[in-house]
Amino acid sequence: MPTLGDVVRRHGEEYLARHGPSVPGAHRRVLALLGACGTGEIGSVRWHCDGCGRSHETPRSCGNRHCPRCQSAKNDLWLAAPSARRLPVPYFLLTFTLPATLRPFVRSHPRVSYDAPFAAAAGALQKLARDPRFLGAARLGFTAVLHTWGRQLSYHPHLHVLVPAGGIRDDGRGWIRSRADFLVPVEALSKIFRAKFRDAIRRAGLFHRIDPAVWNEAFVTDSRAVGDGATTLRYLSRYVFRVAISNARIVSLDAGRVRFRWKKSGSRRWRTMELDALEFLRRFLQHVLPGGLQKVRHYGFLSPQSAVPLDQVRALLAAADAHAPDPDHAPSRDPEPPATTIPTCATCGQRLRLVAITLRAPSFCDSG
Repeated sequence: MPTLGDVVRRHGEEYLARHGPSVPGAHRRVLALLGACGTGEIGSVRWHCDGCGRSHETPRSCGNRHCPRCQSAKNDLWLAAPSARRLPVPYFLLTFTLPATLRPFVRSHPRVSYDAPFAAAAGALQKLARDPRFLGAARLGFTAVLHTWGRQLSYHPHLHVLVPAGGIRDDGRGWIRSRADFLVPVEALSKIFRAKFRDAIRRAGLFHRIDPAVWNEAFVTDSRAVGDGATTLRYLSRYVFRVAISNARIVSLDAGRVRFRWKKSGSRRWRTMELDALEFLRRFLQHVLPGGLQKVRHYGFLSPQSAVPLDQVRALLAAADAHAPDPDHAPSRDPEPPATTIPTCATCGQRLRLVAITLRAPSFCDSG
């Protein structure tokens, strides 16, 4: 079956020729790397087997975070760390969505527009959590993940936030539980999120580029209880390393047309969509992130820079449980970290020893 790399190799130069200087440098670089990935064009890795004495040489992978070939095996490796930090409490999954009329602006100003929802969602959530009418907790901990694509490669930027059901008191000496079915009011959360997003765009000097009518639209926010958070964390891990389309979904590449599989939300049945190859590449490239932008961020006591160690948070939880045990939410066993894959010799099965790595710059496309 064809891969995304095949589509790039066959139609990448035509795409660049059609769109010319309007193609951002980041998109050119992604095309160059994905087109060269696994072909030997960007170098190779040489291994030696001490068991049978044979040498093996394999083409280098590009390692780009938008490459489905390189990212497919990283989910479980990432999942181990946040799973180990998961607390023995119920969790909520919050989703913050930008209105459709704002998407052209976001696509044209991705760095500012992707940073802004993180800051706006974090600020809105913390503001309402401090309110004694809802939770009254001075400190929350949560993880936010950016997601930009729909199932047909459409552009749909939104933010998923996984939040433990509770927080730390203002004096830092106790844990405040939230209700199992309610964290903060979503209508108020949506309005504060919109206001803080607007303020971030104004600070960036881009406020005048947005139609004022946008600020009268709803910035839809959803909140739902998700049990102990384990299943939802695994679901979010797919967004951390999954790219807009996997190679397994590409069905065919013929006569300048790409056919790929997709599912409707809530359906288990696969459907097939066919696109012109250049339109397929356009849809894929709109999900390329600015260099260095973090698509997953940890806040509050779940942040690596938190002034409150996680062990202290667990101690506060244990003290709260001692006074108000909750058998319905007992700690669940965290998964063991996955084993690291080590290449083995195709001849004798022994482990291979890395000998040398040869590096070459990709020549396919102008990397800009």
